[in-house]
Amino acid sequence: MATTVTVKGQVTLPKAVRQAAGIRPGDRVTVRVRPEGGVIVEAVSKSDGPSVYLQSLEAISRRKPIRSTTTEEVMAMTRGEE
Repeated sequence: MATTVTVKGQVTLPKAVRQAAGIRPGDRVTVRVRPEGGVIVEAVSKSDGPSVYLQSLEAISRRKPIRSTTTEEVMAMTRGEE
């Protein structure tokens, strides 16, 4: 399938290509150059982004510090020993 490159270097992926690759509006894609020429466009899988675990740690780090709580109490909370 052929498509045109705009003055800004943008390309519209044909609908059949987007559907085959599972690419939807707002999705991120990776573009890699092949050594023998050409490029590969791939949808970025959800697991390529920050993991759920890292996102939850980030959310915890933004919270206000726990005051008047001992380290042992915090550890018990994180282990579910409350």
